[in-house]
Amino acid sequence: MSENNIPEVTVSGLVQELGDLYTKAIQGGWPLTMLPTPFVWGPPGVGKSDGAKQLKVYIEKHTSKKVVVTDVRLLLFSPIDLRGIPVANQEKTFAEWLKPKIFDMDSSEDVINILFLDELTAAPPAVQAAAYQLTLDRRIGEHELPDNCLVIGAGNRTTDHSVAYRMPNALANRMQHYEVCPDFDSWSKWAMQNEVHPLVLGFLAFDNSKFYDSKADADRLAYATPRSWMFVSNILNILGAKQDISQLYTKISSCVGADAALAFITWCRNHEELPDVRDIFSGRRTKFPMTMDALYALIMSMAAYAENREKIKGNELTVTELENAVIYASRFPADYRACLYQSLCRMSSVFDKLMQVPGFRQWLKEYDLMDQFMLMHNAHIVEV
Repeated sequence: MSENNIPEVTVSGLVQELGDLYTKAIQGGWPLTMLPTPFVWGPPGVGKSDGAKQLKVYIEKHTSKKVVVTDVRLLLFSPIDLRGIPVANQEKTFAEWLKPKIFDMDSSEDVINILFLDELTAAPPAVQAAAYQLTLDRRIGEHELPDNCLVIGAGNRTTDHSVAYRMPNALANRMQHYEVCPDFDSWSKWAMQNEVHPLVLGFLAFDNSKFYDSKADADRLAYATPRSWMFVSNILNILGAKQDISQLYTKISSCVGADAALAFITWCRNHEELPDVRDIFSGRRTKFPMTMDALYALIMSMAAYAENREKIKGNELTVTELENAVIYASRFPADYRACLYQSLCRMSSVFDKLMQVPGFRQWLKEYDLMDQFMLMHNAHIVEV
């Protein structure tokens, strides 16, 4: 529990909590208006808004519904943006309000709408008053949300050194509350599925303390968060593998700050000689990492390479390529080999092919892990 007496969750934990409730309501035919409005608290850059996108995927995967997310950044809104513009009616006797774009939602039965009200606690009080009416009454004035709409609020805490107004207790008691906390293990699983650069993953696995800078004060403009490390990953992916990492200090420090950037570049210099994962899967002779953190970075690279190959129809990994990877990994310490196989087996298509590799099946029998990996594989089939 947090200091505010609300549950602390990771982004994936939040998606699981809300996704389970929402899918059961949808499958059971319960009115979505019965569900309480969740409010997601958390520091900047921790992944609150990305959780709404992951929730969309979860609901679509577990129901037959199409999910449409309307992401509203309330800090940029005025009350008129929510209430609409007043115009005279045809008889010019009363004022009518033109419906704002956010109310333009598909109300058909095969669609679920999610209205995500982000930066709610940072919005001006007049905008907050209108937004709270949306969360509580599902309407503003004469404009009503459709019955197939879920409302989720999100914002920073007053302790986060950012613009935030305190939520009145009477209002808070009309919502359910979650506090999202940064967690590298949870984030790394998501990162491997979303093309986060292996060097970023490897460095943060080596030094979790650089994942999120919880001590950043209001005067620090660039500091480490999951979001700012994604910026670094995007820069590295765009510039390519041949770019001298030492030349990127300015670009990287502008995202995560000087201290984290220096630590990252120093770590990368020590691991510039990582083998090319394509050589590993193709069976060509290649070098072997000499340190444990370099080995972990290589494992992340191998898992990311496999994930990317499986996404391209007609270019999926073959059983032979996976057999080459298993032969190479036979030199790994037991716990690192387990880490590689667990990462690969999160992809059901890769697991099915790995089960055709004698070396992998022998490893499962040797360590009596067959049942554990089968359970993990079956569980992953129903995960996001």
